[in-house]
Amino acid sequence: MSAKTPFFVFAVLLSLSHTLSAQSVSSRLVDAKTQKGIPYATVQYGEHQGVITNEEGRFAFILDAGVPLQDSVYISSMGYQKMGFTLEQLQDSSIAITPKAIELSGVYLFDKELSVEEIMERVEENMPKNYAKTPAKQRFFLRQSSFNTVQKLDIEFKKSTIAELNKKLIDSIVSILPRRSSYYTETLGDYYTGGEENKLEVIKAAELYDKSNESSMEALSDKMEAIFKANVKPDSYLKIKSGIFGEKVPVDSILEAEEETDEIADELKKPEKSDFLGNRKYVMNEIHSQFFNKKSKLDVPKKLNRYEYELAGYSELENQGVYVIGFVPKGRGDFQGKLFVNIEDFAIVRIDYENVKPLRSIKLLGFSYREQQYFGSSVFSKFSGEQYRLKFMNFTFGRKMGVDRPLKVIEKNKHVKGRRKQNELSLALDIVNYNTEKYELVVFDAKSVSKSQIEGLKEDETAKATYLSAYNPEFWKGYNIMEPNQAIREFTVEE
Repeated sequence: MSAKTPFFVFAVLLSLSHTLSAQSVSSRLVDAKTQKGIPYATVQYGEHQGVITNEEGRFAFILDAGVPLQDSVYISSMGYQKMGFTLEQLQDSSIAITPKAIELSGVYLFDKELSVEEIMERVEENMPKNYAKTPAKQRFFLRQSSFNTVQKLDIEFKKSTIAELNKKLIDSIVSILPRRSSYYTETLGDYYTGGEENKLEVIKAAELYDKSNESSMEALSDKMEAIFKANVKPDSYLKIKSGIFGEKVPVDSILEAEEETDEIADELKKPEKSDFLGNRKYVMNEIHSQFFNKKSKLDVPKKLNRYEYELAGYSELENQGVYVIGFVPKGRGDFQGKLFVNIEDFAIVRIDYENVKPLRSIKLLGFSYREQQYFGSSVFSKFSGEQYRLKFMNFTFGRKMGVDRPLKVIEKNKHVKGRRKQNELSLALDIVNYNTEKYELVVFDAKSVSKSQIEGLKEDETAKATYLSAYNPEFWKGYNIMEPNQAIREFTVEE
């Protein structure tokens, strides 16, 4: 061995150091002109490997040890120039890319120039074969942000013949209800779709909220149970009447029964089942069926004849030319927005939408329900297959609910003959509540699996999310996710 050999080996090892150790990269993508964050852009750092910027343009990813790196990390977003950056450049606090206007002509060559009507006819014709329904395993990250605002909470005390159910008690019940609350759930997992039943494996999950916040029905139920237990006789039942309706509610069914203690103790010995897995599965199923399901509120892909279309121009998405088509409702349509249609196979590869009118509005006997907001964006990709699957979705659903009617609570005793009426509480309710649900989904990878693999998969029904009372940047260390926004980063429970 020559004297130069050790130096040569050292140089080779040094050149490979980027592939032998994991690296963490984080930055913020901004508009070169406005310096504002660019939301939901694609940051691709390897073949079929990438992340999506959050609503503020922030992104982060981990380069696994031993994985060869590309010469550049490519960043692309609709309406901007696609650009490549070195890892060193991405270590800056912000990365700027330049806006690019939608091309109206002279960029793409066609054998035949198609009208927007002809394009949409081909979209409808090719839809059954463009989107995959075969079994697949999808690695995903899902963030759900829930916001609840009680806009009005007036409970007028009319009268009461029950000493304990007085105005003071009613005021105390009102006082435990917060006017505002927020709740965040983050889940990293594998979603299996295409079998008789979709299945889910949770890799890691977190819940970020205030446990002392009494806005949840479970917490309110606990409070009410304690109140009834302290103020109502065990051998009584309550009859609740609101207007012309009445319902008998046995107090014994609300309170803990001593004879059930042994059964409860036995149940606690069994493996604990949380509804977290079922809840996340339900959300994932709803998200994936939003585009095609006949009962979905988003009717654009299913009811193309309800909309008018206009060809706005051409652009690029994932290195493919797309028609940019604006749509507005006609007749019974509910949405307006844009479709991005692949020029070659006429697949809708992206849809941006927002409702132009409430999707549902009900008023009946003092109750009201109104679906006011329904907007978002969905992106589809072929991954490594021949057909398209959902790659990314952000979606917001806002609902307003109210009640303006009288309420009577009547205590009756089982051991009293005749009408059994003991006491009565009379109130007048005027409550308005607004709830907003925001979903952000990123599918990092999709691989084909067999139907038997899905059917043979045993789900962990005890899967739970880790409770966090404050945002902890270390929780997701080592995992690729969508970066949290400022509200999440600053969330903390006040002592």
